[in-house]
Amino acid sequence: MNSTPRLIADFGLAKLLVKQNQQPHTMSAVAGSFGYIAPGNWLYLNAESTPLGLISFAKKMEEIKLTFPADSPPLSVIVALSLSSSPVTIDSSSSSVPSFVFSDGRKLTGTSVLLRYVGRSAKSLPGFYGHDAFEYSQVSNKILLTVDFVNSGQSLNLYSIDELIDYAPVFSSSGSEFKNACTSVDNYLQSGTFLVGHSLSIADVAVWSALAGSGPRWERKSKKYQNLVRWFNSISLEYAEPLNKVAAYTAAKKGSGKPASVAPRSKDQQASDKGKPEVDLPGAEVGKVKLRFAPEPSGYLHIGHAKAALLNKYFAERYQGEVIIRFDDTNPAKESNEFVENLVKDIGTLGIKYERVTYTSDYFPDLMSMAEKLMREGKAYVDDTPREQMHQERKDGTDSKCRNHTVEENLNLWREMIAGSKRGLQCCVRGKLDMQDPNKAMRDPVYYRCNPMSHHRIGDKYKIYPTYDFACPFVDSVEGITHALRSSEYHDRNAQYYKVLDDMGLRRVEIYEFSRLNLVYTLLSKRKLLWFVQQGMVGGWDDPRFPTVQGIVRRGLKIEALIQFILEQGASKNLNLMEWDKLWTINKKIVDPVCPRHTAVVEERRVLLTLTDGPDEPFVRLIPKHKKYEGAGEKATTFTKRIWIEGADASAISVNEEVTLMDWGNAIVKEVTKDEEGRVTALSGLLNLKGSVKTTKLKLTWLPETNELVKLTLTDFGYLITKKKLEENDELVFAKLVNKDTKKDTSALGDSNMRKLEENDELVFPEFVNPDTKKETSALGDSNMRNLQRGDVIQLERKGYYRCDVPFVKSSKPIVLFSIPDGRQHQPLSAN
Repeated sequence: MNSTPRLIADFGLAKLLVKQNQQPHTMSAVAGSFGYIAPGNWLYLNAESTPLGLISFAKKMEEIKLTFPADSPPLSVIVALSLSSSPVTIDSSSSSVPSFVFSDGRKLTGTSVLLRYVGRSAKSLPGFYGHDAFEYSQVSNKILLTVDFVNSGQSLNLYSIDELIDYAPVFSSSGSEFKNACTSVDNYLQSGTFLVGHSLSIADVAVWSALAGSGPRWERKSKKYQNLVRWFNSISLEYAEPLNKVAAYTAAKKGSGKPASVAPRSKDQQASDKGKPEVDLPGAEVGKVKLRFAPEPSGYLHIGHAKAALLNKYFAERYQGEVIIRFDDTNPAKESNEFVENLVKDIGTLGIKYERVTYTSDYFPDLMSMAEKLMREGKAYVDDTPREQMHQERKDGTDSKCRNHTVEENLNLWREMIAGSKRGLQCCVRGKLDMQDPNKAMRDPVYYRCNPMSHHRIGDKYKIYPTYDFACPFVDSVEGITHALRSSEYHDRNAQYYKVLDDMGLRRVEIYEFSRLNLVYTLLSKRKLLWFVQQGMVGGWDDPRFPTVQGIVRRGLKIEALIQFILEQGASKNLNLMEWDKLWTINKKIVDPVCPRHTAVVEERRVLLTLTDGPDEPFVRLIPKHKKYEGAGEKATTFTKRIWIEGADASAISVNEEVTLMDWGNAIVKEVTKDEEGRVTALSGLLNLKGSVKTTKLKLTWLPETNELVKLTLTDFGYLITKKKLEENDELVFAKLVNKDTKKDTSALGDSNMRKLEENDELVFPEFVNPDTKKETSALGDSNMRNLQRGDVIQLERKGYYRCDVPFVKSSKPIVLFSIPDGRQHQPLSAN
């Protein structure tokens, strides 16, 4: 019997078989336990319920053994094994370097080699070692220079795409090396979520593990590096369960006898944790959960869909399951390839990892066969009742005259529907459920409709299309979905969903409800959003006034903020009308610590302040773009005798008043010139650079009078509607087109029949549509803004946060900046 102690980790409520002196005994293990097994003991784990962790089935337990010295655990390897659920036995009694020992006697040695092996062999984390040769090279460079620096002081490569910069800082206890390393990583992460590509890789594991292993030094210094902290805490939060389980090894590394903190936990993060979904999926088994996110390709992904997508992602990760993307493409009148392509793009933006993409249209032949089967079994019938009459009969609980058709009558009409004939167009297929059920969703719902329109994906092959009520339960069951997540607005149709599955004779799928995300002054109906697009009231589905993912990102929202906001809502079933302010407040906390500061002055009514003792020759000084964050870099500021200030600031200044010129010093205004209407047109004064900024009332932003300034268009947005929540009967059909010459109007215009505006037409809006939702202001900006890229977020001093939508092209074209809300109470757009 081997007398070497071995350390085994159990991350679920697993069964342990302990063989003590050749006598087996059965016992239970506490989830997440660590411990040394005394000499003579054998410990096997039967992983019946195992979140991400270092466990194996008993029969595989001896296949690979990780050995290392107890006081020098290879933390990055242990973390990688935990994240990838790789089966190993751990032996911390070795006195040699970390090694993998295989059952056939083969051996791998060295932390970087082991980490590479885990990255290549991890099947549960696609892309863990890069998705292609390009990313592979990126990952390789980072691993070579990061994985061993905890133990041996190897250098850390902070740059990607094979740019091997000869840069060798070390995370040590003191000195500039640790600072330089953190600063470089921080700069690199300013424009990225992960170190390589768009998903977690072993490069992230290597750097994260090194920081976690440095313990108090990292916690002490972390506040200086906002991007690095964001990245570190994001990984710590998303993979909290497996990472917390291996935290004990950080203590072993330092010999402190107690686990080190995985990540500094702020009050905001603790509050965030409380809002996460806590309710288990009914009947869920770890490793067996299969979910689907099934949007209809009739519009772009909006914030309501994002909640559903992220909850699917959350539960899939929690139960080590999988998510598939299914396009519910059963209505050719509303769907297009444009919507499919942009939905895939938006799903990627949210960081949703999915197994594959499917389409309901893939199952059209099977769905037709199922419909015919139900008709032959008397569980469905073809109905030619006019739509309005059918609606009234369902409301009254009255049987249709077609409900007792013979099988042959139904099949004859079914064939007419398939052919798309005139007769077939009058018909639909209905399920024969219960017309007297108090739940009206059970009153013979429609299963199939005849529609001769061409399908965006399969063309004119079919003239009939299944409804959501019929197709969804069928495809859910056939695709092996275990849990169907959908919002509580469908609650009354749950009984119908289960009844349809029963009639079909298919496996039951559990429904899990969550509350729909409702936001004030916001349309989430794709039909109503389409109305704004079709009427040209917005620039498209990515308009920054739209609640689409592309729209709010273009407005300046960080995806991290959206994810945090939605997870805080959790899987609650309570219906709430949410304020946008909370979401923008979260966003501000993300962008404010890192975004560069710039200066702008509104062109209209700007005023020149002449400093009579100012510099005769302009000079340039480099100053930080962010006084509390070095990673933002520096900007070149020109100091001149004549400077521009805001007209509103000029109007507030009195003669002989001392003011502070931000990033310069104090000045005393000696003369105020006004025009006949009393508006200030010019100022003159003297510098008083020794004056105290604490004594001045006005702190002014300013720009030098030079030809290097750039033109800006500052864009503010308002809500599209003026009513906090639109009710079901609040339709956009009440808009009118009024001819300005004849005053004749066309009333009751709907989404489908709204005629195009003619030359003498003007659109008279319903009371809840806001006609003034966009305001553009011309301004001048400092010359450093020429370097802004599309998507960059900045703060204009004393004005707020902005996202660059159109960067600098040439002097005659302005840079377009979109105002980003900061969470304060929304103010309507105004003329001044």
